[in-house]
Amino acid sequence: MSIIEAIILGIVQGLTEFLPVSSSGHLELVKYLFGSKWIAEESLLFTVSVHFATAMSTVVVFRKRKS
Repeated sequence: MSIIEAIILGIVQGLTEFLPVSSSGHLELVKYLFGSKWIAEESLLFTVSVHFATAMSTVVVFRKRKS
């Protein structure tokens, strides 16, 4: 996977995660449009990593600030 593909997939994840649609489905569609030849383990690892990053960014944004 190229860096450009990873950036585009990250943007797709970020834009669709909080919408009432499947962000995982959109990731798979974009991978297909790129003509991805990834093996299943690589695809799963990337998808899990992107979802984890989304969860961590949500925690950072909504954490309580100590006064």
